[in-house]
Amino acid sequence: MAGESVWLRPRRQERQTLTLDRIVTEAVALLDTEGEARLTMRRLAERLDTGSTTLYWHVKTKDDVLDLALDAVFGEVPLPSGPAGPDGWRDRVSELAGAWRAAMLRHPWSTGLLDRPMMGPNALSRTEFLYATLAGAGFTGPDLPAAAFSLSTYVTGSATMQTRERDAADAAMRDHLRARHADYPTLAAHGLDHDWDETFARGLGYLLDGMTSRAGR
Repeated sequence: MAGESVWLRPRRQERQTLTLDRIVTEAVALLDTEGEARLTMRRLAERLDTGSTTLYWHVKTKDDVLDLALDAVFGEVPLPSGPAGPDGWRDRVSELAGAWRAAMLRHPWSTGLLDRPMMGPNALSRTEFLYATLAGAGFTGPDLPAAAFSLSTYVTGSATMQTRERDAADAAMRDHLRARHADYPTLAAHGLDHDWDETFARGLGYLLDGMTSRAGR
């Protein structure tokens, strides 16, 4: 991404009836229905029934729009309100992780943008919540970022894999493994069809079980 990030530029004064919030809402709707490849500044301006000049007053590039739209997805993740500390941290982390995954699955295009800098206020506030919850549980030093990184990559990885399963390429992979079940018997028997929600919950439980033994050490 070339140029200065949208998060590092001061927000410009709203112009006419077009607002940045309206731009982001329409961009998310476009991405939901047509995907990232179909998002252009011209198409976005047309959907907003405005000219490109007015749109460029608020956002300079498509990268700006993508960064704002991705942060809007994070904004759909409610912050858990249950008790924190050494007793309630697992429930808070589980609730956050489940809501984060659900938000990405509602907006499958978001999984393809996770290599972008997470500098938006919604992403940072959720990340701060995760770190603060883990710190309150007793994770310190290198254990704190390691625990947060393990959880965040598990959530994003799960959502990414589930999103890709919907693609035709993944269906071809299933057919490929079934046809060659003698070569890959374990994958053919167990790696193709499963309940994604149950699998996610079990895997998250495994992570938290292991982390619990290190909390406060």
